[in-house]
Amino acid sequence: MRIRHRVTSTVASAAALAAMSLGVVAVTATPSAADPCGFYETSADAYYNHCTSDGSRVVIKVRVAGASDYERCVGPGRTWLGSASKIQGAHYVGRTC
Repeated sequence: MRIRHRVTSTVASAAALAAMSLGVVAVTATPSAADPCGFYETSADAYYNHCTSDGSRVVIKVRVAGASDYERCVGPGRTWLGSASKIQGAHYVGRTC
């Protein structure tokens, strides 16, 4: 009976440790609310945040009010696109650069 108790508590401890590890990974992988992934605006500026851990650079299409849209190559992290009053949006076009 004593051996069964030790095995059960060891298995329970391992399961708890695994669950805690998964919780820590989920918390650290969540992007900051201040800099969400993709296009976002502040009260004055427009940004594109390329969230990656592999260092890739991607092509985005930027929509501009009253002017032609354009494509731009962006690296990891936050890229300033311009004034929020002029930039209407931006999205990943599906290719790297």
